[in-house]
Amino acid sequence: MNLDVKKVLVTGSAGFIGFYLAKKLLEDNFEVVGLDNLSPYYDPGLKKARLSQLTPHTRYSHVHLDLDDRDGMAEFFSNHSFDVVVNLAAQAGVRYSLKNPHSYVDTNIVGFVNLLEGCRHSEVKHFVFASSSSVYGANTKIPFSVHHNVDHPVSLYAASKKSNELMAHSYAHLYDLAVTGLRFFTVYGPWGRPDMAYFLFTKAILEDRPIDVFNHGRMARDFTYIDDIIDGVYRVIHHRPEPNKAWDGNDPDPATSYCRYKIYNIGNNQKVDLLRFIEILEKCLGKEAKKNFLPMQPGDVPQTFADVDDLIRDVGFRPTTSIEEGLKRFVAWYREYYKIAI
Repeated sequence: MNLDVKKVLVTGSAGFIGFYLAKKLLEDNFEVVGLDNLSPYYDPGLKKARLSQLTPHTRYSHVHLDLDDRDGMAEFFSNHSFDVVVNLAAQAGVRYSLKNPHSYVDTNIVGFVNLLEGCRHSEVKHFVFASSSSVYGANTKIPFSVHHNVDHPVSLYAASKKSNELMAHSYAHLYDLAVTGLRFFTVYGPWGRPDMAYFLFTKAILEDRPIDVFNHGRMARDFTYIDDIIDGVYRVIHHRPEPNKAWDGNDPDPATSYCRYKIYNIGNNQKVDLLRFIEILEKCLGKEAKKNFLPMQPGDVPQTFADVDDLIRDVGFRPTTSIEEGLKRFVAWYREYYKIAI
């Protein structure tokens, strides 16, 4: 169903994906409210630099607020009305969830409930939220499909994202809230997250330090360039899910429901071996990496690979950016942002 959208709330608007989405919406003349607490999980300076590109827009307003602030969130929603809410705020990172599990509960679970309550009481037309490829956990059937069961997470981060999908379904069932969950697959590009491997690799290679290559390099990821991700999210915003009339409780489809609920994979629809990825990055940097081969890390998975057929069929999503082009653009941005000469 195509939805008439004028005003959008983007949570995590100083984050990587949230920043790009807010910018795209502003360019297309939407009114955007951004919500972000500028968490120090990684360099707040990068978040402020992203935000500085949004705040000059007259149609953009920013709110500094924690999602887990129950009273603050209730007051926020009582003062605003939105056609669509896009939740891109989260405590991210698989490995960090082994060190600080409570931060994932606070933001990804408590904060998520506060958003659902806000959407319910303010009669939001469509709630779009970020899930993650990590929900596939111990699954080994490739490519990962939204129609597969995902009940075996291998990190608390993954479990928190699966819980988001479950909570969203309950609100779709109870309150007829239209909800769409997007399972992101390894998003990369300029202005990205410094805790991601491609960012860490680039920094280490340029500083002549070894990079940590886990599982001895036997890894593969469905790397998805940020522009392709934003195109998909933008299309989904305008496509409110309808109930699946063929849904059968005797054979339940995890990706759809009898209510307004839909889950999509959003990825590049191809996997790249980690060593090939490093090889391309080396070429872009003009410098060879020193590799420190290590075992698999707890909570990690050996490969990800997205089946995006549903997203192609429903909204016309078509990722077009090759890993070679995407890394080339990232390296150019990295050198410019950090003022590193070629």
